[in-house]
Amino acid sequence: MSSAVTLTLIDDGHGQPAEMAIDVQSLVIAGWTGRDADAIEAHIAELEAIGVPRPKTVPCFYRVAASLLTSADVIEVPGNSSSGEVEFVLFASPRGMLVGVGSDHTDRHVETYSITVSKQMCAKPIALAAWRHADVAGHWDELILRSWAVEDGVRRLYQEGLVAAMRTPEDLIARHLAGARELPAGTAMYCGTLAVHGEIASAGRFEFEIEDPVLNRRISHGYDIRSLPIED
Repeated sequence: MSSAVTLTLIDDGHGQPAEMAIDVQSLVIAGWTGRDADAIEAHIAELEAIGVPRPKTVPCFYRVAASLLTSADVIEVPGNSSSGEVEFVLFASPRGMLVGVGSDHTDRHVETYSITVSKQMCAKPIALAAWRHADVAGHWDELILRSWAVEDGVRRLYQEGLVAAMRTPEDLIARHLAGARELPAGTAMYCGTLAVHGEIASAGRFEFEIEDPVLNRRISHGYDIRSLPIED
C-alpha cells in the first residue's frame, strides 16, 4: 500500500510556500548511518544496553510499509516499550529531492529479537513541510536535528546534533541503490539518528525538528503516544 502525503514545500526565501502531493510507495529506514565510527559505536551500545543485537553491517536499510507514514498528532502503540528518534527524511518528488524531518518510532522490546519486525510495529510520524535538497546542499552539514521527550508536562531535550553526524544523502542513496544518484519516484527514506541524552526511554509525547541556521528556518512536529493494552 502507498501513502499519499501533501508536503508544504518551503523554498530558500525568495518565493511563497507551495503544496506538493507525493504518493509514497516505498518507505526505507536507514540505520547506523553515522560518519564517525565512535558515534556509531555509541548508538549501538545504547541499543545493546536494552537488549538489541549488534547489526551485521553498517549502514543497514530496512523496507517498511509505506502506509506507516503519518502526520497525525496522536499515534497508538502496543504497550509501553516504544520510543521516537528524530531523523532527516528524503522524498523523491517531481521537483527534485526534498528534505523533511520525521520520527522513526520503534518498539524497543520487539527490537531485542527482530529489528526488521520492530520497524513495522509503529507509525512513522513526519512533519508536513519540506525543503528542496538543492537549497540546503551547499550548507548541508550545518543543519541541526533536535528532539524532546515530554512526560507529565516536563519537556526534556532528548537528542541534538548536526546532520554532519550522519552520512550524506548522496552517500546513503548510493549505498542503498548500488551506486544510484537519485531516489526512485515514490520513495521516501529515513536517514539515521543521533545518540540520546541519557538513556533511551518511552514518553507520553515526542517532539522533533530540523533547523537551517543559515537560512534561519526550521521544520517541526510533535505527537502524543497512546499505549494500547497487551493481552497475554
